[in-house]
Amino acid sequence: MTTGLPFDDFRALVSNLPKPAVEAVEAVQQRDAVLTKPAGSLGRLEEIAEWLAAWTGRAPAVTRPLVAVFAGNHGVTAQGVSPFPSAVTAQMVENFAAGGAAINQICIAHDIGLKVFDLALDVPTADITQDAALDERSCAATMAFGMESIAGGTDLLCIGEMGIGNTTVAAAIYYALYGGTAQDWAGAGTGADAQGIERKAAVIEKAVALHKPHLKDPFEVLRRLGGREIAAMAGAILAARVERIPVIIDGFVATSAAAILHAASPDALDHCLMGHVSAEQAHIRAIEKLGKKPLLNLGMRLGEGTGAALAVGIVKSAALCHSGMATFEQAGVSDKP
Repeated sequence: MTTGLPFDDFRALVSNLPKPAVEAVEAVQQRDAVLTKPAGSLGRLEEIAEWLAAWTGRAPAVTRPLVAVFAGNHGVTAQGVSPFPSAVTAQMVENFAAGGAAINQICIAHDIGLKVFDLALDVPTADITQDAALDERSCAATMAFGMESIAGGTDLLCIGEMGIGNTTVAAAIYYALYGGTAQDWAGAGTGADAQGIERKAAVIEKAVALHKPHLKDPFEVLRRLGGREIAAMAGAILAARVERIPVIIDGFVATSAAAILHAASPDALDHCLMGHVSAEQAHIRAIEKLGKKPLLNLGMRLGEGTGAALAVGIVKSAALCHSGMATFEQAGVSDKP
């Protein structure tokens, strides 16, 4: 489905994405074959080294990792879908700036840069049970803003978010894209009890029913059911692909942004890894729909890019094992006959 500009620019971009650098992958495989280890003994670390080469076009290395956290507010919170008020979004953005959040500590531990983007927190999106979250022009502009988040340079981008109510809009996106029932996708979010989850599912059902005639187009799903932080994350993921920057996706909400791009083109996430599987009950189902395997399963459901940032340590290790390990000849170690 085509609705005209401005989404047509993104449709064109998604239809002509850069492909993996095959020669760089072959070079990794050739070196891996002579490193001082049994073939395949590093498991997914070997796959990650190849993935880094495929999307950077060079030998695996991570020197400038970045976590980009996008914050947005949602009109649907008026429906009582979160135990926390929307004011918490701005308060947490201030906490990020002061260095007091979990993501700050994880970035320090793994030497990762951090950028936080306040997306018009004083102007929540429309309540998706009553209207589209955003008009097309505003949604496209927010995607474009997300694309600019990689300015300044990075060689590994981690996508994260903050937004009271955004597990509801993410669940609505999954329900629109993948079907099932609203209950399949509704979870605890920031700590909703059983009654709160039931209320959330009812809100999701109502929102998707309202917009159903328009939900065959992934970009319409995004603008009608999503939020500014989800649109910006989709833009950042897309820009990273164009610039050949590998991406690590965080949890339940960040994955919904990736799901929009995957629905637009099945190969749109080939440059992405899934950092972790969230404790949010439907996240694993969404990951499986994307054909991905999470790197970590730590029972986390915080958002902020925390799971993606923790996965950076694994990706860095994969790169260093490949580049720093000696070959059999260099180490004077006997290879198999």
